[in-house]
Amino acid sequence: MVIVAISVLFTNNLARALQAEEQKNMAVWADATQRLILADSNADIDFVSSIIEGNTTIPVYICDEEGKILASRNVPEGKETVGKHGPIEVKISDEVSQYIYWDDSHLLTRLRYVPYAQFALIFIFIVIAVITMLTAQRSEENRLWVGLSKETAHQLGTPISSLNAWQQLLAEAYPNDEYVPQMKRDIERLQMIADRFQKIGSEPALQPENLIPVIQNAVSYMRARSSSRIVIDDHCLEGVNRTVMLNAPLMQWVVENLLKNAVDAISGKGSITLQIHENERDVMLDITDTGKGIDNKNQRHIFEPGFTSKDRGWGLGLPLAKRIVEQYHGGKLLLKHSQPGVGTTFRIVIKKPEYR
Repeated sequence: MVIVAISVLFTNNLARALQAEEQKNMAVWADATQRLILADSNADIDFVSSIIEGNTTIPVYICDEEGKILASRNVPEGKETVGKHGPIEVKISDEVSQYIYWDDSHLLTRLRYVPYAQFALIFIFIVIAVITMLTAQRSEENRLWVGLSKETAHQLGTPISSLNAWQQLLAEAYPNDEYVPQMKRDIERLQMIADRFQKIGSEPALQPENLIPVIQNAVSYMRARSSSRIVIDDHCLEGVNRTVMLNAPLMQWVVENLLKNAVDAISGKGSITLQIHENERDVMLDITDTGKGIDNKNQRHIFEPGFTSKDRGWGLGLPLAKRIVEQYHGGKLLLKHSQPGVGTTFRIVIKKPEYR
């Protein structure tokens, strides 16, 4: 902006000086025209004509007293209006006068547009710089997510294998123990979590699947691990088929994450309601809770990595869920509505296969 401001000031000063110079030239040109019209046999016709012929840049109009154009020079063909500068009166006789008007020269006209051209170039440069910076930042974030996910999956792999071996030994030693099968389910759960992190670390494969069983599996998992005072209502999903392109384990993780946040937001008794909608292009899942809600000042930060309103938490759940929905599935995860003391609604939007 400083460069543009300095350029505008410099260019305007230069333009005013050039315009004043052109006005002086036109005064000389008008005087030469009058001398040529009134020339007698002793006049230096060649000198006067050279002055008139020397004007090759300034558009000039010679008009009568009624403003009708009698002659013109350096004027684009078809222009019927007189110039914006003037007039200079040229006496033809005591009773008759002609008037000279002129426009800015092509050089002066171009000079006035120089600041705008500079501003446009600087604006284009800024846009390119911002796009480059955002692209680099997004690429760095992608590398961070991939690295974090792969390293987490790698770190989980060894202890899970060890736990698997111990569980098999315990199952052989105590075949009737009721806790061994529960240990096996927990190890399988850990293995599934490791697999999910492994999928985030690479481009997951999508295939057409019914979204409803994926949601119901997440609901069943959270229902078994939440208080009996919290009702999870998914009746609207019964008997419904909504086929979309998805990676089932990752999408189930997203729904589980949203359900877990909803459970954490409810202190005491409350409810979580799931609703499925669709239009011509999209399938939409709304998850609504009757929890504490999100303050207005925090709503725009909830998808930022590291932001959390919980006493214990890393603030990675929602950013990771958003990444899975938007970057891997080409959909949208958004906060549809939230009001403190009333509750919150999150919406997942996934395009139908034919519109991907």
